[in-house]
Amino acid sequence: MDILRVEGICKTYGEGDNQVKALDNVSFTVPQGQFLAVVGASGSGKSTLMHIIGGVDKPTSGSVFLGEQSVYKQSEEQLAIFRRRQVGLIYQFYNLIPVLNVRENMCLPVLMDGRRVNEDRLDELLEILDLKGRENHLPNELSGGQQQRVSIGRALMNAPAVVLADEPTGNLDSKNSQEIIELLKKSNRDFHQTLIVITHDENIALQADRIITVADGRITADKLLRM
Repeated sequence: MDILRVEGICKTYGEGDNQVKALDNVSFTVPQGQFLAVVGASGSGKSTLMHIIGGVDKPTSGSVFLGEQSVYKQSEEQLAIFRRRQVGLIYQFYNLIPVLNVRENMCLPVLMDGRRVNEDRLDELLEILDLKGRENHLPNELSGGQQQRVSIGRALMNAPAVVLADEPTGNLDSKNSQEIIELLKKSNRDFHQTLIVITHDENIALQADRIITVADGRITADKLLRM
């Protein structure tokens, strides 16, 4: 069963002679539970693609479906709810709120949604992410690897259907990088969440089930490594 369908996505910026085509008729599907790596050179369009899949940036044309839901046929209010509930976003630069502690940062999407925190899920994530005992620490009291774990916890708190990670290990050394990827793989495996990781690291990409290569806004290769 395909959890995600991307159909004919185009994205352009600017007008006339200054127009830049970031994505050019991109289409693919992703089965539920797959670990997909998206690779490509800087400026190839892979981050733009992630933002469009995640409901952060609207395409110029084309459609994105999560399950049977058309992402961009929703109102702005519905789109905001979609981003909080259906998609977990993880960025290279963590994007933690500096005045909130670990627990508060992880629970932020749930609280913004006006829902009660699932304490059992929070406790499970703190255990998996090796953040037990650090619940009251602020971001500046954590290492880079710990901050990235918090951002992963935040992305997973709402049990999203799809987790999108944009260069999640870009600021980390090789040891922390592999630990973060192992955590994402564990989430993919244990929670059966679809995982899409944008990376320039070949070693990370080769751990995925499938690799899509993007160049000049187009998909140039789509290789299945394992079922």
